Amino acid sequence: MNFIEDKGITGHLKISKRYANGEEEVVLDDSNIIVSGMGESLSYLFTASGSEFVLDHQIGRFQVGVSGPPAGGVVSSINQLSGSLTSIDEYGTGSNLLVGLDNQLVNGAAVTDQTFAIIPASKITRIGDSSVRYTLVIDEEACNGLQRAGIDAPISEVGLFTNNPSGAAKVSALLVAYRTFSKIFKTSDFSIIFRWTINF
Repeated sequence: MNFIEDKGITGHLKISKRYANGEEEVVLDDSNIIVSGMGESLSYLFTASGSEFVLDHQIGRFQVGVSGPPAGGVVSSINQLSGSLTSIDEYGTGSNLLVGLDNQLVNGAAVTDQTFAIIPASKITRIGDSSVRYTLVIDEEACNGLQRAGIDAPISEVGLFTNNPSGAAKVSALLVAYRTFSKIFKTSDFSIIFRWTINF
C-alpha cells in the first residue's frame, strides 16, 4: 500500500440510476478504495515479471456483487468481492454486457471460473494527463431479480480488475479498486451507470 500512496493513486466513483426518460438519480458520488492489488499489478509491470503485453496490465474487467461490505470491513487488503455474481445468467443473457468466465488472482493463487463483465474500449476515456474514466453500464436487461437463498438480493458492491497482469496462460484478473454502496434492487425499469475515475 505504501507504493500506491507514494504514487498518489486515487479513485472516484459516481453511481446513477438512469430511467427510460433519460432522468438520472445519483446513488453515490464519493471516493473509492484503491486496494493492494493495484500495487501488485503495477509491480508485475515495473519489474517485467508479468505479462509482456500492455493490454494485460490495463483495467478491463469489472464485477458487481450482492453482499458488500465484506466481513472485515472495507480495507485496502480486500482482494475479492464478498458476494460477486456467479454466472453469466445473473448478469443477464439479454443485456448488452459482454460477460465471461476467467480466473482471478487472490493472494497469488488462481481462483478458477470467476464471472467478469468486460469494459468495452469505447467506455474507457482519458480525461487528463493522468486520469482515466471507466463507464460501466448495467443496462435495463442486466442483473434483474437477483436472489440468494430464495430472497431478493440487492447489488451493493463493485470492483475494477486489471486483465491479466501476471501473464498467466489462462487470463487471471486482479482486483485493483473497490467500493460498496447503498443497496440497489435492480429491475428493468432502470439501468445503473458507474462512472469511475482513476487518477495515476
